[in-house]
Amino acid sequence: MEKVRCQRIGCDAMFTVDDNPDGSCTFHDAPIFHDGMKEWSCCKKRSHDFSLFLEIPGCKTGKHTTEKPVLVKAAAPPKQSVLAPTPATNSSLKDTCLRCQQGFFCSDHGSQVRELKPKESNTAIDAPFENNPDAQDSQPPQAKKIIDVNQPQVCRNKGCGKSFKEKDNHDTACSYHPGPAVFHDRVRGWKCCDVHVKEFDEFMSIPPCTKGWHNADPVS
Repeated sequence: MEKVRCQRIGCDAMFTVDDNPDGSCTFHDAPIFHDGMKEWSCCKKRSHDFSLFLEIPGCKTGKHTTEKPVLVKAAAPPKQSVLAPTPATNSSLKDTCLRCQQGFFCSDHGSQVRELKPKESNTAIDAPFENNPDAQDSQPPQAKKIIDVNQPQVCRNKGCGKSFKEKDNHDTACSYHPGPAVFHDRVRGWKCCDVHVKEFDEFMSIPPCTKGWHNADPVS
């Protein structure tokens, strides 16, 4: 039976109706975009970077499906009163303010309820090792991963998600997006093929633009 692609957000795997047990699909419910922050409504995990946001592992399991999920746009938070709250009521209003609950800065209630952890810079992490040869030598060599050529794997290249065996892998086996993903002014797209759309489900359906080897563990 011909394999079809799962339409759940965060899965994108190939499956057949006869081989679709419960728990074979790992996925997310729906994304929420607000003030430059991307968040999964199901597990509340966030990221400012769109590529890293798409790589957050799914938090739900179930069966694969060919039905596209219905995406519900988040309603804009209600406007707060222009009158400044008194000190006696400021704390209680923070508990009901949507912006404060979501961790964003709110001019009506002062500073943020909680600080969002900034994205760590790869340069900051790598710099001490680049400037200190002794530190590089002290690091143990990374063990090589041994893979059975007949073992089924799932390609993690963006836009692929197919199952493959290493013995069948070759330089044109995979169709994928080398990226990066672009999210700007309510437009989503891929820089590699310069295709941009407005809706999230349209973004997930943009055809891959590059061919190469399948990769079950791509470098971030």
